[in-house]
Amino acid sequence: MTTKNTRYRLGVDVGGTHTDLVLLDMANGELLVEKVPTTPKNPAQGVHNGIAKFIARGYRAQDIEFFAHGTTITTNALLEMRGAQVGLLITKGYRAVQEVQNQARDGSLFDYFYKKPSPIAPQSLTKEIPERADYSGQVLLSLDKEAVRQAARELKAAGVQSVAVCYLFSFMNPAHEEQTRELIQEEFPGVSVSLSSEVLPRIREWSRMSTTLLNAYLEPVLVRYISHLNKGLDEAGVVTSQRFLMQSNGGVMPFSAAIAGGKSVHTLLSGPAAGAQASAYLAEEAAKSGLVTLDMGGTSADIAFIEGGVPLEVTEGIIARRQVDVPALDMTTISAGGGSIAWVDAAGFLGIGPESAGADPGPACYGRGGKRPTVTDADLVCGFLNPGYFLGGAQALSVDAAWEAIATHVAGPLNISVLEAAAGIRRIVDMRMADEVRVFAARRGVDLSSFTLLPFGGAGAVHAAAVAEELGMRRILVPARPGAFSALGLLCTDVVHDYIRSDLKPLALVTPEHIDGIYRELEAKARGELSEEGMNAADARFSRELDLRYSGQGYELRTPLDGLFDKRLTDESLLAVRARFDERHAQIHGHSAANRPVEVVSYRLRVRVAVPKYQQREEVVSPRSGAIAEKGKRLLYLNGDAAIEATVFERDGLNIDDKIAGPAIIEQFDATTILPPGWRARVDGYRNLMLECT
Repeated sequence: MTTKNTRYRLGVDVGGTHTDLVLLDMANGELLVEKVPTTPKNPAQGVHNGIAKFIARGYRAQDIEFFAHGTTITTNALLEMRGAQVGLLITKGYRAVQEVQNQARDGSLFDYFYKKPSPIAPQSLTKEIPERADYSGQVLLSLDKEAVRQAARELKAAGVQSVAVCYLFSFMNPAHEEQTRELIQEEFPGVSVSLSSEVLPRIREWSRMSTTLLNAYLEPVLVRYISHLNKGLDEAGVVTSQRFLMQSNGGVMPFSAAIAGGKSVHTLLSGPAAGAQASAYLAEEAAKSGLVTLDMGGTSADIAFIEGGVPLEVTEGIIARRQVDVPALDMTTISAGGGSIAWVDAAGFLGIGPESAGADPGPACYGRGGKRPTVTDADLVCGFLNPGYFLGGAQALSVDAAWEAIATHVAGPLNISVLEAAAGIRRIVDMRMADEVRVFAARRGVDLSSFTLLPFGGAGAVHAAAVAEELGMRRILVPARPGAFSALGLLCTDVVHDYIRSDLKPLALVTPEHIDGIYRELEAKARGELSEEGMNAADARFSRELDLRYSGQGYELRTPLDGLFDKRLTDESLLAVRARFDERHAQIHGHSAANRPVEVVSYRLRVRVAVPKYQQREEVVSPRSGAIAEKGKRLLYLNGDAAIEATVFERDGLNIDDKIAGPAIIEQFDATTILPPGWRARVDGYRNLMLECT
């Protein structure tokens, strides 16, 4: 099967229910897909199980030259509060910053019983250190080294596993934090140390502290996971050193960068980001006019918007009620996955989630001990899924088990039929996803009528048409391998690192030489880190942005410098930057203030190193007969007891330009696409299914 010169690239996405693996043959562009159950107790084991399946099929592990991985390990650790025990060192006199936080609150502003989330580092593990620098970085009080040593000894005795250091104005002068790390490591060898001057060197004390605390909380979890994963890859015979981890910003970083420290917080959206990146890269033409991505997996649904061919991005966000101010793709997640559990409350109302059956035991129809009904059970009862063809027939589904779970926990309590209950479960989850898209679009000023819905994940294409109808969207693009689309996205991106430095000054008083000097320092740091990671710094491409605001504003806008200078900035460049900022402010907020002074808040640098990516190839009409695609008929229950007969097709048997009219069911190894009445589908040259509402 393999030849001596065959080389493969492997993308792996760990989801809540299944771990997806995509193996790309670099010689002929062929894609091979494997799906294995996720192993919640040790997600690395599921990855190893998937690789073992490829090896059993005759593919040699030593021929894998590139490994990229998307994971929810840090996200789950934060959601479930399973991170490390953290100690905090802060400037003397600022002990209460973590308790005070800021004035923002999640949820209702009128909730009199509102409680802030519990501190990552409790007051008992928060140590004040005499030291002080002013707003310009000038040292006012030297670091008390003995106080640091004493704090390190106390934290060690308390069983702390990770230490966060967040001194006042350290983003202007990191010397005290760097000295503190050296002292901690002398007193407490092996402990993880996160410095705010490295994790987030920018203004705003609470956001910098919160992000640093989260990095400290998650770093031991991520490093331990990567250690297990590395060991398993070595034992499987995967010898390549090109091992990468997906970041929230849509790029990857080498394992070595994550192990080196300070980067763990950049992986909180590692899994969902890969799917959004794949959408922008593989659906390039549709992405130019706008895409809404719907990644519906086993435990959740992730939603993102792509405009002008690129995913929307944010630099500030809230994850699990925690402030995280690092660059990330603009995404939202709701508990609406195939494994989301349906339940009836005391008032007799039907609810879905947030609890999920996950991979163990999974939905009732999996036959692994699950007894409570899920969205997947409802899909099966309504005829949307083929019980004998789940994962291409590798896993049989029990209609009886699904029927019994829905009857016991939903239909019985509501005194309705099982089919009505199953249709109700589907209706609620479809409405929830549509509502989330609608709110997301409204907040960002997106007109959905011109957008295309791109569903993926194991359940995305099953529910896409219903969601689109609810939103008034008339176009859907189902990719060739929707169930493994996020894993494929890991083979469609570059190595990306982001850097930031705050230096608050009026734009009118900043010289081009000063700005160039800051960027040269950031670029030198980036090149050094790339070299340490084994990357060729000569291949790096840099893009610059300034965070600007009108004087007196409490927020700033990212303003790109691309196209405004050649090799160095000039006075004309700064005038153009100001004009671009006014334009962006008017575009986003509806107004600008051209006569008001502008301030430079922060300097941002993004470095990108290109790596070989999957190249999809447009095909022509195949000589095969389209007749082999039709598999038979199946009843669909769209609305309770009313059944319609749908034609069932095998997707791999479809030809380029084949057209199908609903009602129809299109099955494949990793997903099922539902085509309700009034919808039609066409296979394009990239084997995408292009759905339109007639």
